[in-house]
Amino acid sequence: MSNGDDDPADASEGADAADDAEEASGAGESTDAAAAPTLPDEATEESLNEYLDEIEAHLDDAETEADLDDVDALLDDAEEGVAEADLPEPDEDDEDADDPRGDLEDRIAELRDGVEEARGPYAEDVIEAIEAAESTLEDTEWTAEGRDDAADAVDVFVEEASESVAVDADPAHDDLDELAAALDAVAEAVADAGLDPDDDAETIAALLDATDALEAGLDDAEEWDDLETHEQLRAQGYYDVLGHYKDFPVEWAALKEHETRGNVDQILLALDSLQSDFMERHCLEAFERMGKRGKTEASVEELLGRAEKRDRPSIRILGKMAAEEATETLVEFVSEDSNPQLQKTVFKALGEIGAAEAVQPLANQLDPEGDTEDLVRPHAARALGLIGDTRAIDPLTDALADDDSDDVRAAAGWALRQIGTREALEAVAEYGDERSFIVSTEAEKADRALDESAPTA
Repeated sequence: MSNGDDDPADASEGADAADDAEEASGAGESTDAAAAPTLPDEATEESLNEYLDEIEAHLDDAETEADLDDVDALLDDAEEGVAEADLPEPDEDDEDADDPRGDLEDRIAELRDGVEEARGPYAEDVIEAIEAAESTLEDTEWTAEGRDDAADAVDVFVEEASESVAVDADPAHDDLDELAAALDAVAEAVADAGLDPDDDAETIAALLDATDALEAGLDDAEEWDDLETHEQLRAQGYYDVLGHYKDFPVEWAALKEHETRGNVDQILLALDSLQSDFMERHCLEAFERMGKRGKTEASVEELLGRAEKRDRPSIRILGKMAAEEATETLVEFVSEDSNPQLQKTVFKALGEIGAAEAVQPLANQLDPEGDTEDLVRPHAARALGLIGDTRAIDPLTDALADDDSDDVRAAAGWALRQIGTREALEAVAEYGDERSFIVSTEAEKADRALDESAPTA
């Protein structure tokens, strides 16, 4: 303790001496530098674990991105130390054997994960979240109520974001394109703000909170896929044709009314939405009864897709619709001799369509030497009659004259009558004395047709 009589010069000398001692001991270094761990010269498992303990403490104390960069550099040193250390190798034959090197490498990997988790948040995280929300807004099929809720979520977000960055956006509430553009404007404003993860941490955090709320709002908004099937149908007016729900199931009752009114789109909606064999059958039957009245681009596309899978009801309906668009697909099925039921349906459909492209393929099916069954060939003849192309006269005349099956011959006679030219009618009329009743009947009808067409005196 000083008595007050000390010489100032002595005091000064004492202070200098203290400074010299502090400098000699290295006390002039920063606290962080003094506290930084040092990789042991001769690394062992124990010393390396101690080194990692110190790095973990540094990670816990890190407050800035620079601090985290320092921890990353220390982990680089640790990784190198583990690679160079002379550590015992595990016994390959013992699955439970200790693996010091592997354990140390795992610990370094965990610490690196900790560094990444401690970084940020960054402005880039905000921009990424906004872009994800913008994609959700544009790509989602919203219900009317969900669209309104999604717009509310965007409006709130733009307002909150404007408190943190300079945003120039005032989107119309009912315009999804403008709402999406507003989100894009916020993302650009965040990018232009040059936010620093350390200096502007609070601003970035506030923006992330706002994007979290935006995401939650969009998640809560009602999407079309959230609705049950009957809700989807109700939303699209499927049940509006019903004044009551007396008939059950109501979907069938509505279907019958839509058929009466010719509401093709609603029948297609039911066919697509109501996944039951019962409703599928009745939807297809409705189209079959409607015939040409049910033909639209959408209905033909739906039925043609089914026909390509050899669905006979759909093929039959395409014939009733006289859907020329189906010709190419159906002609491919003409020669499928292994499936006679399919052939019968296809032949009739092509006849009802009046597909001139099918004349030769169908004529080929009349050949008695071919693979087409006797029960199928009459259907080929009748299809040619429905098409009415004069190119079919010769093959039909040959079938009438030479086929061993009276059914085929009678069908050929009927087809020639449908073609109706004098040549075709005369080819049939000459079989009036035919032993086969069904063939002679066709001949008599052809003969009467010729008489009716003859000029009167």
